[in-house]
Amino acid sequence: MASNADSSTSQTGGDDIRGELTAQLEDLLNTLSNKFAGVSSEIFAKMDEMSRRLDNLEAQLVATQDRPKGSG
Repeated sequence: MASNADSSTSQTGGDDIRGELTAQLEDLLNTLSNKFAGVSSEIFAKMDEMSRRLDNLEAQLVATQDRPKGSG
């Protein structure tokens, strides 16, 4: 009977370790997910900014081409 009590105690300790590990892994995954979301939004913001700059550059090129050659 003593061996049953020992195995029960070690199983409870193993469950505690598994629970702690699970909690740490969930925390790590949440942290990584938040960082990924932040980086993704930064990338999309940079892409929007580049798109606006390209649109402005295209508009300037079109305006330059539409001007008569002697007026520039």
